[in-house]
Formats: sequence, C-alpha cells, structure tokens
Amino acid sequence: MSTAEKDGSRALAESESLPANPGTVVSVRGSVVDVRFDGPLPPVYSVLRTGGEGRIVIEVLAQRDARHVRGIALTPTQGLARGMAVADTGGPLNAPVGPGVLSRMFDVFGNAIDREPALAEVQWRSVHRAPPPLARRSTKSEVFETGIKVIDVLVPLEKGGKAGLFGGAGVGKTVLLTEMIHNMIGQHQGVSIFCGIGERCREGEELHREMKAAGVLPAMVMLFGQMNEPPGARFRVGHAALTMAEYFRDDEHRDVLLLIDNIFRFIQAGSEVSGLMGQMPSRLGYQPTMGTELSALEERIANTDAGAITSIQAVYVPADDFTDPAAVHTFSHLSASIVLSRKRASEGLYPAIDPLQSSSKMATPGIVGERHYTLARDIRRTLAQYAELKDIIAMLGLEQLSPEDRNVVARARRLERFLTQPFFTTEQFTGLKGKLVSLRDALDGCERILHDEFKDHSERALYMIGTIEEAKGKAKPPLPTEPAAATREP
Repeated sequence: MSTAEKDGSRALAESESLPANPGTVVSVRGSVVDVRFDGPLPPVYSVLRTGGEGRIVIEVLAQRDARHVRGIALTPTQGLARGMAVADTGGPLNAPVGPGVLSRMFDVFGNAIDREPALAEVQWRSVHRAPPPLARRSTKSEVFETGIKVIDVLVPLEKGGKAGLFGGAGVGKTVLLTEMIHNMIGQHQGVSIFCGIGERCREGEELHREMKAAGVLPAMVMLFGQMNEPPGARFRVGHAALTMAEYFRDDEHRDVLLLIDNIFRFIQAGSEVSGLMGQMPSRLGYQPTMGTELSALEERIANTDAGAITSIQAVYVPADDFTDPAAVHTFSHLSASIVLSRKRASEGLYPAIDPLQSSSKMATPGIVGERHYTLARDIRRTLAQYAELKDIIAMLGLEQLSPEDRNVVARARRLERFLTQPFFTTEQFTGLKGKLVSLRDALDGCERILHDEFKDHSERALYMIGTIEEAKGKAKPPLPTEPAAATREP
C-alpha cells in the first residue's frame, strides 16, 4: 500500500470512529466474503475492514442469518483466510467533500492517487444518499451550450439533465467527453467532476496531464475505478462521484458538470457483483436488479433550487447493438441521446455523431425557439433525403438524379462537413487548432448553407472549420473524389 493510500485509510478510519464489534472470516470465495459476528450484525452497506492495517475493505450486501453477513470485497483479497479478525467500522463507505478535493484525483475510498500532499479542508459523507425530493427540483428547462456545433444545433443538452454518448469501441466517446470538459470550464463558472468507471489507467494519467496543461485542473475533481480493480470498487465509484457533486450543488450552490466514462462499466460491475453473490441472471446474463441499481444512481443527478448537476455519460454499446438491455435501460433516463457512428468515423467526419439517430427532448420550439427548431428540422430532413438517395447514387450514379435531388445532395454534403469541428484536445494529433463555436454562429452557418450561399465553394472548404466565414478564406478546387455535379449548380 502506498503512503497516500495509508494516509487516506487512516483519515477514513479516524473519521468513522471505529466501534468495537469484532467479527471473524468464515468463508472466502474470490471477492465474496462471509463474516461471523457474535454481537449485533452490521447493517447492509456497512464497511468492514480486515487484513494488515485494515487494508482489505468489505461492503456488507446481505445478512445470511442471525450471526453471519455476506459482503463483497472492494479491494483484492490476496492473503485473506478463514479465522482472520474483522472490524466493523460502524458506517457505510464514505467520500471526501469540500474545497480541498478540487484539482485532485481519487480512488473509490477517497484516497488521493495523484502523488500530491495529504487532503485538507474536507469532510467525509456517505456515498449512499437519497435523490432530492420532487419539491426541491427545478421545473425550468434551460439549454446547456457546449460550443460543439453538431450538438448545440441538432442535439441541444439540458442544464441539469442527463445526456448519453452512445457508441462502440473506438468511435470517440472519451475524446468528446474530454473536449466538453475543456469547453465547459471556460464558459461556465462551475465545477467539473470526471468519473472513470472501469476505464484504463493510461486514460486517467493522460487526462490529468492534459487538464493540468490546459489550466483547468483547479476547477476539476477526478475519480477513477480502474478496470483492473475488483467489481465492488468499480460499482461504487459512481456513487462517490455523485456525493462530491451533490456537495458542490447543495452546499456551495455551484453548477456541476459530471462526466461519467463509462456508464456501461457500472452496469457491468453490477452484473459481476450480482453473479458473485449468487443471484439468478436475467436477460443476456445481466443482473435482475439492473433497472433498480441504474435508477438509484441516475435519479441523484438533478436540477434543484440550489444548483444543477448536468451529466454527460459515455455508454459503450456491446457489438453496436442498441437493443442490448444495458443501452435500453440507460436510454430511459436521458434527456438527450448522442449516437456516435462508426461509419461516419471511418469517413473522417469528426465528431462522428449520427444526426439522424441522435435526439434531444430540448429540441422543441418552446425551449430552443422557433428559428432554431425550424433550422434543425430542415437540416435533419436534408440529411435524411441524402441518406435515402445514397443507394440510387451507388447503383446509377449522381448524374441520374433530378436537378432538385442533386441540389439536396450538394447541401447535405456541405452540411455534413460544416458540422465537423477541430477539437482543442486533439490538436497534438491533427495539427488543427481547436475551435469553440457559439450557437448563433453555428445556426447562421447552417442557414446559409441551406440557402445555397456556398454552392460554389468546394466541400473541402467547409471541412474542419469553426464559423462559416472561415470557408471563404479556405476555398479551394473540389477534391478529385467529390462528385462534380454536387459542387456546381445543375
């Protein structure tokens, strides 16, 4: 155990004032541990400690009879044996909250893992908290501007709402989340909390380094339950992140951006815990309590009279199958669904958001305004018509289309390219300077393309730019691969 972990464990122990209720390990099966108590049984969700210096942490999940509890280990169980003494901490898993957590990186136990000095100015609160009551929830709907054109125009996010980033492996979920952190801290005077559930340790180190270089770390908190950690730890790191978010919302009255990467790993960790505890699996092997567990996490993300927690969650879709129960259950909690397309990624259209599959409950005239709603509807209609014409173009060629259809194709291809955008977080890979585009500029550019103002400009001129004005200085001859008819008036 590292010095930082020991310091964090001591702080946790001191904060909980350990009572004397000793127990004994009677069974160890992987991460599942049965413990006998001669005194009162610890309640469900109580934390037990055993091993040298209490390094093995167990969370009680069931009371088997009057003398035995069954728990799941949140740390590796190497060296744990029957007959070892167990200490009941007398309380649930706690997370640190307070001004001292800003700019720091934590594990599920609240141990600082960034090699920085010990924590100061923190309190410890239970990770198991009830959602805010309906009476405290805000009923006002506000748009949360991101500075990313395709999201702000076609899939506007809700302030205090939940948005999902759906996509398979390698289509850009983490890159999009990282870009949103960069943009949000610059625009909104709030706090960003990044929660990595079952992600790679490499991604955590890279994110910490990039955020430090960008100067946004002082307004950020990072928590990681890495993929090599036991399922119990991965299952609880989301609850720890929400406890921190609730502190900034309720105590400091600040708006919070909570980024979760990846909510599917939370469901997957719950499935592993369920299997280890011996529960009968449900459809496709998922846990029978998946809906309840996901709801307990998602319902805590809310907009109240004190502030808002806006959540953006990456959702890995197994085998790109959107009928998978994990994806279906997650959809029901979201106010916006951003679907990433592998096909668009292969065409170089980044961010690879599919505008026809993505949707938002905010895209109504009463919330975004009549002009924005009409423009978004026209853009979708144009892109949908182009999608229908693709088969005809592939079989017969562009020349066989009517002049009106060729105009639709030209507009759609220019819209697709205008909705691409260079990111600040990918500058070192692409060599393109990142762009932040306001909603007004994004709507203006789309409107001018729909009115054929740029029909004489090549498609390349609209690719990877910020505002539409940049296209005029970037105009070049059409690419050899572009259909000639799509770049001139029929």
